[in-house]
Amino acid sequence: MEKIRKTNGVLEFAKEFLIAFIIVIIITLFIKPMIIKQSSMEPTFVENEYIIVSRQAYTLFGTEERGDIAIFRTNLYDENGKEKKLIKRIIGLPGDTVEISGGYVYVNDVLLKEPYVMALGKSGSYEKTVIPEGYYFLLGDNREVSLDSRSDAIGLVPEDRIYGRVVARLFPLKRMTTFKKVEY
Repeated sequence: MEKIRKTNGVLEFAKEFLIAFIIVIIITLFIKPMIIKQSSMEPTFVENEYIIVSRQAYTLFGTEERGDIAIFRTNLYDENGKEKKLIKRIIGLPGDTVEISGGYVYVNDVLLKEPYVMALGKSGSYEKTVIPEGYYFLLGDNREVSLDSRSDAIGLVPEDRIYGRVVARLFPLKRMTTFKKVEY
């Protein structure tokens, strides 16, 4: 009788462990916690904030939209030889015409209202460009320090390089929030 209880206990533990393991795998397929390591998205995000990224936001739950805060893979590498991921805001969609003049962004010849930008009117210029199919134009909210689609090192971002959409900030607790679509 004692042997049966021990066997049942081991089986129950194995079952619970397997269920927990499956839940962890499913969660990591859909969300990814990350830490902000740059100042290019200030004031929206500051260094060392913890965020949640929806990895399936654009494959299962919709398409990229102007104003989304996205994580994307670059051709740049960190000091450990790992591919860098950057966080930026989607500004230009495929087919859009994007131009920056006097530090102000125009999409399809309409001035973009950007209340989230750290210093409006200081981000220089960008020649009027039509965004090709399958590419996106992304900018940091702190335009003076952001390495983004304006630079040759980043350029327009191919759709297959977009890793996911930021859905929430978890830490610090006083700045905890979710991120929804920006209305332009």
